Amino acid sequence: MPVTYEIDHKRNRIATRCSGDTTLFEVLEHFDALEREQGRPPHLDVLLDLTEQTNLPTAQQIQAAASRIGMAKWMIDFRACAIVVSRDALFGMLRMFEVFAHPHFERLRVFRDSAEARAWLDKGDSPSRAA
Repeated sequence: MPVTYEIDHKRNRIATRCSGDTTLFEVLEHFDALEREQGRPPHLDVLLDLTEQTNLPTAQQIQAAASRIGMAKWMIDFRACAIVVSRDALFGMLRMFEVFAHPHFERLRVFRDSAEARAWLDKGDSPSRAA
Protein backbone atom coordinates (compact mmCIF):
# COMPACT_ATOMS: atom_id res chain seq x y z
CA MET A 1 0.00 0.00 0.00
CA PRO A 2 1.57 3.31 -1.08
CA VAL A 3 0.27 5.41 1.86
CA THR A 4 0.40 3.91 5.33
CA TYR A 5 0.21 5.51 8.75
CA GLU A 6 0.53 4.77 12.41
CA ILE A 7 -0.68 6.98 15.25
CA ASP A 8 1.43 7.29 18.40
CA HIS A 9 -1.22 8.27 20.97
CA LYS A 10 1.34 8.98 23.67
CA ARG A 11 3.06 11.63 21.53
CA ASN A 12 -0.03 12.78 19.60
CA ARG A 13 1.93 12.04 16.44
CA ILE A 14 1.07 10.40 13.18
CA ALA A 15 3.84 8.79 11.17
CA THR A 16 2.79 8.61 7.53
CA ARG A 17 4.85 6.87 4.86
CA CYS A 18 4.42 7.12 1.10
CA SER A 19 6.18 4.48 -0.94
CA GLY A 20 6.49 3.64 -4.60
CA ASP A 21 4.47 5.61 -7.14
CA THR A 22 2.08 7.40 -4.81
CA THR A 23 -0.90 9.00 -6.53
CA LEU A 24 -2.86 12.07 -5.54
CA PHE A 25 -5.95 9.87 -5.21
CA GLU A 26 -4.13 7.71 -2.62
CA VAL A 27 -3.05 10.80 -0.70
CA LEU A 28 -6.61 12.12 -0.65
CA GLU A 29 -7.91 8.71 0.47
CA HIS A 30 -5.41 8.85 3.33
CA PHE A 31 -7.04 12.02 4.65
CA ASP A 32 -10.49 10.45 4.29
CA ALA A 33 -9.32 7.47 6.37
CA LEU A 34 -7.69 9.71 8.95
CA GLU A 35 -10.89 11.70 9.38
CA ARG A 36 -12.76 8.42 10.06
CA GLU A 37 -10.08 7.13 12.47
CA GLN A 38 -11.68 6.16 15.77
CA GLY A 39 -9.91 7.38 18.90
CA ARG A 40 -7.74 9.86 17.04
CA PRO A 41 -5.92 12.23 19.44
CA PRO A 42 -7.35 15.76 19.71
CA HIS A 43 -4.30 17.19 17.94
CA LEU A 44 -1.55 15.65 15.85
CA ASP A 45 2.01 16.34 14.88
CA VAL A 46 2.94 14.78 11.55
CA LEU A 47 6.06 12.91 10.53
CA LEU A 48 5.72 12.42 6.78
CA ASP A 49 8.31 10.02 5.36
CA LEU A 50 8.70 10.26 1.60
CA THR A 51 12.10 8.56 1.39
CA GLU A 52 10.60 5.56 -0.42
CA GLN A 53 8.34 7.52 -2.76
CA THR A 54 9.55 7.02 -6.32
CA ASN A 55 7.44 9.48 -8.30
CA LEU A 56 7.61 13.25 -8.33
CA PRO A 57 4.32 15.09 -7.77
CA THR A 58 3.36 18.02 -9.97
CA ALA A 59 2.81 21.53 -8.64
CA GLN A 60 -0.96 21.04 -9.11
CA GLN A 61 -0.88 17.81 -7.09
CA ILE A 62 1.13 19.52 -4.34
CA GLN A 63 -1.41 22.33 -4.22
CA ALA A 64 -4.35 19.87 -4.18
CA ALA A 65 -2.83 17.93 -1.27
CA ALA A 66 -2.28 21.15 0.67
CA SER A 67 -5.86 22.18 -0.03
CA ARG A 68 -7.12 18.83 1.28
CA ILE A 69 -5.18 19.38 4.50
CA GLY A 70 -7.02 22.67 4.88
CA MET A 71 -10.35 20.84 4.59
CA ALA A 72 -9.22 18.20 7.11
CA LYS A 73 -8.43 20.97 9.63
CA TRP A 74 -12.15 21.14 10.36
CA MET A 75 -11.84 17.70 11.98
CA ILE A 76 -8.15 17.29 12.77
CA ASP A 77 -6.04 19.79 14.66
CA PHE A 78 -2.66 19.50 12.95
CA ARG A 79 0.19 21.15 14.82
CA ALA A 80 3.69 20.53 13.44
CA CYS A 81 4.67 18.72 10.26
CA ALA A 82 8.14 17.36 9.53
CA ILE A 83 8.63 15.93 6.05
CA VAL A 84 11.56 13.65 5.26
CA VAL A 85 12.81 13.23 1.69
CA SER A 86 15.94 11.72 0.19
CA ARG A 87 15.93 12.97 -3.41
CA ASP A 88 16.85 16.51 -4.48
CA ALA A 89 13.92 16.92 -6.88
CA LEU A 90 11.43 15.82 -4.23
CA PHE A 91 13.06 18.15 -1.71
CA GLY A 92 12.43 21.06 -4.08
CA MET A 93 8.81 20.09 -4.68
CA LEU A 94 8.17 19.73 -0.96
CA ARG A 95 9.61 23.17 -0.31
CA MET A 96 6.77 24.36 -2.56
CA PHE A 97 4.40 22.29 -0.41
CA GLU A 98 5.74 24.17 2.63
CA VAL A 99 4.42 27.40 1.14
CA PHE A 100 1.00 25.98 0.17
CA ALA A 101 0.41 24.05 3.41
CA HIS A 102 1.97 26.45 5.90
CA PRO A 103 -1.37 28.07 6.87
CA HIS A 104 -2.65 24.68 8.04
CA PHE A 105 0.17 23.97 10.53
CA GLU A 106 1.78 25.81 13.41
CA ARG A 107 5.18 24.64 12.13
CA LEU A 108 6.22 22.93 8.90
CA ARG A 109 9.63 21.97 7.57
CA VAL A 110 11.26 19.64 5.04
CA PHE A 111 14.24 17.53 6.11
CA ARG A 112 16.71 15.16 4.50
CA ASP A 113 17.32 13.24 7.71
CA SER A 114 14.70 11.33 9.72
CA ALA A 115 16.48 11.73 13.07
CA GLU A 116 16.70 15.49 12.56
CA ALA A 117 13.00 15.63 11.67
CA ARG A 118 12.02 13.68 14.79
CA ALA A 119 14.22 15.89 16.99
CA TRP A 120 12.60 19.00 15.49
CA LEU A 121 9.13 17.61 16.26
CA ASP A 122 10.19 16.67 19.79
CA LYS A 123 11.66 20.11 20.44
CA GLY A 124 8.35 21.78 19.70
CA ASP A 125 9.48 25.39 19.44
CA SER A 126 11.43 25.73 16.21
CA PRO A 127 9.70 28.06 13.77
CA SER A 128 8.86 26.93 10.26
CA ARG A 129 11.15 28.02 7.46
CA ALA A 130 8.09 29.04 5.48
CA ALA A 131 6.94 31.46 8.19
